[in-house]
Formats: sequence, structure tokens, C-alpha cells
Amino acid sequence: MPFVDIFSKSEKKGKPIIRPKIIVDTREKNSLIASELMRLQCDVEFQHLGIGDYIVKDTVIERKTISDFLGSMLNKRLVKQLKNMQPLKSKFLIIEGIDEHELYHSESHINENAIRGFLLSIILNFKIPIIYTKDYADTAKFLIVLAKKPTKEQESGINDKPKPRDVKEQLQYILEGFPGIGPKTARKLLEEFGTLKEIINTPIEKLEKLIGKKAESFKLSDKKYN
Repeated sequence: MPFVDIFSKSEKKGKPIIRPKIIVDTREKNSLIASELMRLQCDVEFQHLGIGDYIVKDTVIERKTISDFLGSMLNKRLVKQLKNMQPLKSKFLIIEGIDEHELYHSESHINENAIRGFLLSIILNFKIPIIYTKDYADTAKFLIVLAKKPTKEQESGINDKPKPRDVKEQLQYILEGFPGIGPKTARKLLEEFGTLKEIINTPIEKLEKLIGKKAESFKLSDKKYN
């Protein structure tokens, strides 16, 4: 009598593989990080992001290599990016390729204490955490760990199997981080402009025609902390 494997069907079915979802700005499409994320079987979606380079769940991440960080420190570009991120509920800055010698003794000739002061300002004034990574592969792994990390509700046993948020819900959640912007207003803005980038870059006067005085919230992007 031939042997019949009665378990073969159940073994083949198994549990569906859940791929970590990570939204990547289109400017990062050809980066080593994007390639690494796809190599590691992540669900990568490219979007035009007005704020940050990556969105994982509800967290916005800005990434800078050492040279990018020092360069944008000098030309003040990073300060503007940090101001845009500041009102958001969940965000952090990645500084990639960190090495003490490279950071403080680069060809930029920036005073060491000026660099230290700027790092402290990011954490204390802008309230933005900083994560240091070794290289692009390390950065990719941080993003994946974040994507797999349980939410507070899951950790506490509440809503153990929540429905994964799609891109629309994630973008809406980020907009709701601005003061006075609720779900209805966030949806209205996204339906009108399509992307975070378009909303942030739209003149306040035009936003006021659509959502009234609530548009004042977006002036935070241009205000100085000190």
C-alpha cells in the first residue's frame, strides 16, 4: 500500500508571510537602502514625501550620511527640514556612517563643539531623537525592526490583530499631527493635493481658501524655534 502524506497540504499552506511595509521617498529610489529593503523582502512603496525620506507605520524618518549632515548643517537646510518634522507626533533622524574621527575631523573643518551643540539642539530644542547607524545595511535593518515592532496596543494586548494601515491612512495620520488638523481636514487636503509635499509647499493663502483658519497650523514649518 503506497504511503500517503496526510500532512502535506497543511504544511504547504503554512502561515502567510507578512512583509514589513516601508514607504520610501522617490528621491531615494536608486539608493542602496531601497535596494537592501527590497532584497530583504520588504513591501517597499515609493511616494513623493514632502517631509522625511521614509515613513514606517506612523513614524517619519529623515536620513543623513555624515557628509550630508555636516553639509546641511552649514547651509541650514537641515534646520528647515527639522522644523517641518517638529509638529509630527512620531519622528526621528538617522545619521548614517557614524564614526568619531569622521564626524569631528572631516574636511569641512567645522568646530567640534559646534557639531556637538547642533546635535544637542536637535534633541533638546526640536525634540527629535537621533539614531546613529554604521552604514546603509544597518539603516535598512533599523527600518525593518521598526516596521515589525508591535504597537503599544499590541504590546498591552489590546486589539491584538489590528487591520494594517494603508498608505492613505498613514499620510492622513501624519497630517493630523499638525495642531487643529483633524481626520476630516486631513482627508480634504490629501484629496485636493495628493501628497504631503504638495500640501507643505502650497502657499498658506491657498490653503486658507480650502480649510480656513486651520491653514495657520502649517506656518509652523517656517517659524524659528529661538
